[in-house]
Parts: sequence; C-alpha cells; structure tokens
Amino acid sequence: MTGTVGGRTIADVLGRMTATLEEMPPELAARRAFLATYQRTTRAVGEAIEAAAFEDPAWVERWDVVFADLYLDALDADLSGDPARRAPRPWRLAFDAPPDLPPLRQVLLGINAHINYDLPQALLGVIRDADFADPVLLERRRRDHERIDGVLSGRVAAEDDELNALSAKSALDRVLTPLNRAASTRFLREARTKVWHNTTELHRARVDGPEAYAVRLAELEVLSAARIADLLAPGQVLLRLAVAGFGVVLPPEG
Repeated sequence: MTGTVGGRTIADVLGRMTATLEEMPPELAARRAFLATYQRTTRAVGEAIEAAAFEDPAWVERWDVVFADLYLDALDADLSGDPARRAPRPWRLAFDAPPDLPPLRQVLLGINAHINYDLPQALLGVIRDADFADPVLLERRRRDHERIDGVLSGRVAAEDDELNALSAKSALDRVLTPLNRAASTRFLREARTKVWHNTTELHRARVDGPEAYAVRLAELEVLSAARIADLLAPGQVLLRLAVAGFGVVLPPEG
C-alpha cells in the first residue's frame, strides 16, 4: 500500500493494536472489547483497500491511519494514568463507564466517541482546505467515505457473534437479532451522513482560524459526550438508535 502517514500503514496500526491488546490487563475487559472490535474492522478496511474497493485507496489508507491514531492516543492517555494526559471527554466517559455494562453497550460508547467526535477530525486531517474548493475531488472523497459503510455493514453479523461470545444473549435479544443487525447497519449509515456535515462545519471554522476551530470542536465534543446518556438508557438500544438516530449534528455557526 502507498497511502502512508509518516511512513506508517494500516499494517502498522494493526501491529500497535495487537501490542496494546497483549499488554492490557484482563480486568480492563470493556476496553479490550472495543479495541478487539476495532482491530477486526481495521483489518477489514485494509482488505477492502487491497481489493480495490475505493476510488483512491492511498487516500483511504492515510485517512484510516489518522482515524485510528485518534482513538489509540486517547486510549494510551487513559491507560497511562497521567493526569496531565487527558483524553477528550467522549472517550473519558466511555472509558469510565461501569465495567459490568454488557459488551454491546461498551462497544457503542466507543463507537460514539470515535464516529461522532474523532471521525470529522480524521477527515479534516486528510482533506486540505483547498480540496473543499475542488468539487470533483471533494465528491470523490465523499464517495469513498460512504464506501466504508459497505465494509462496516459486512461486519455487523460477525461482530454480533463476537459480542455474543463475551456475554450470552437473553431470549428477547435472540428473537430480535435480525432486527438489531438491520438497525446497526441503518444507524451507522445515518451517523456517517452527519459526520460529513460536521466535517464541512469544522472546515469552515478552520478557515476562520484556530480560535474559531477550537470553539466548534468544543461544541462537537459536548454533543458527542451528551450521547452517552442515550446509549446507557435501558431498553433495546439498537432499535432505539435506528429510530432516533446515532449521529450528532453541529448547528449552524453562530
């Protein structure tokens, strides 16, 4: 693969994930559940790149490395125990969630922080301000952004099985399995559309300068952190997300 960040590739990211998993103590099972899920998804993205599933595979790889770094850096900060290294609030809330939460809820907390908060930043990390003025290039970026949905949708059933291996399903959950898997595909697609909107809003702020960007990013951090309450509410969380939505939306500036 040629789309590297500082000489690093998806293979390097997978190696970092493996090393972190091996070093993580067993009592951090909740953090391990999300990291293992993300590792499998990252591997699937790498395979899709190799299979020429994207218009610009080198760009997708650069983007995926930047995206993964945001999560892994937040995780490293949390594991360090150093108060001077604070993960963003959506990640802190995810890491501090009750350890006895079902694995599905733990993974959803991580998905919230990573999709709603990290992903717009990752996209800006590989889309220059000048690129937003090129409608042809920007549309190609948007299409590759949406093609990730195909990779994620293809992982829903397998990841459901992986989570089942960690925690047995109730009788109701077993009956609702087909609906839950369809709901997962639906809300991931919905969230990705909102991510593109938020990326555009952050781009506008970045053009206005560092202070404007910091203000808008702080808004996104608050919105993403607020989603935690919905994810922890009792009931069939996947079906609720399919109806009410998973993503967050930055309001118009000002």
